[in-house]
Amino acid sequence: MTHLPFTDALCALTDPYCADSTIPDLFDRAMAEISRFHCAHTPGYQHWLKAHALAPEDLDKLDDWSRLPPIFASFFKQHLLLSSTGADALELTSSGTSGQKSRMRYDERSLASAQFMVAQIFRHYGWDTPQTPCNYLLLSHEPEGRITLGTSFTDQFLCQFAPVNRVFYALRLTGSGHQFDAFGVIAALQSFAEEGLPVRIFGFPAFLWQTLQRMQATAVQDLQLPAGSLAFFGGGWKTQAAQEIPKQQLYAQIHRQLGIDPVRCRDGYGAVEHAVPYIECAHHHFHAPVYSRVLIRDPRDFSLLPYGQQGLLGFVSPYIASSPAHAVVMSDLATLHPGASCGCGLTSDWFELHGRAGTTAGRSCALAAAELLENH
Repeated sequence: MTHLPFTDALCALTDPYCADSTIPDLFDRAMAEISRFHCAHTPGYQHWLKAHALAPEDLDKLDDWSRLPPIFASFFKQHLLLSSTGADALELTSSGTSGQKSRMRYDERSLASAQFMVAQIFRHYGWDTPQTPCNYLLLSHEPEGRITLGTSFTDQFLCQFAPVNRVFYALRLTGSGHQFDAFGVIAALQSFAEEGLPVRIFGFPAFLWQTLQRMQATAVQDLQLPAGSLAFFGGGWKTQAAQEIPKQQLYAQIHRQLGIDPVRCRDGYGAVEHAVPYIECAHHHFHAPVYSRVLIRDPRDFSLLPYGQQGLLGFVSPYIASSPAHAVVMSDLATLHPGASCGCGLTSDWFELHGRAGTTAGRSCALAAAELLENH
């Protein structure tokens, strides 16, 4: 296995929000290390740096990682970018709601690092309960053969933190695809309420909102799910974006109709192109864990924006070796805030999402990357 000691040390930190003063230095060393790795093992990556006035020998002195040229997440919808360790690695795809799917490869080290981060954050919030069986409502696709869709893969993984009693999938196999089964979800929730085991609800929030609306429209009595139940969302509203409601409204409705306290309703932000988990704190803010840094960029020129200004959401993290996705820019608009402004007790920066940006900036960045990475 490739020797990446600083990267491995950073990704093995067990306190996901540790404020230890030595961690920034470890982060810098790990970012330099993974960037050098991609210079040596990912075709075209060294040319990508050169086009942005960086050479491999500059990396060890770099401490401003906004200078590392990012790759736009939408570029992964056109091209499969691989290092030498990605050749035979696990391939996962995005949900592809716009018609195109991102394809990403995760070698064993990169996948294990991302999953370890999730595990540490679940333990941080007390959601790792191996002695407490749960019933699961997965607001995602019922598996058919090998799971390659990133959101379904994540939901399956999240079931390991509490023993599975029963599972119900909201998106049922029909023989010709998947279909949302609202009445099946309602029936499952009713039976779960009667069984008395905590319920864990994972997946797309739009499907739970539709379920709650259907319950009201058909005069289904409000439920009281057992103590210890948890609603944890990921994947966004996708094709239901037009119906998206504020999270506080969704959480309040969950509390009224299912009995889950809003503090146990959390959202998660992640993507198949960037698997570092960003999970809401008790105040419902996305704090950056020690494994990454959040950067907000001006959509016009990709320059770095300060706290409080809205721009394109970007990340740097050394966790991934199988693809040069250690510096990425998403198609989401966000604002960065200092940790102390949250009040939950975490000191790391947190970001506020504002929805998807237009495609012009993403297309220009993707084409620039295509010319450099493909031609070399």
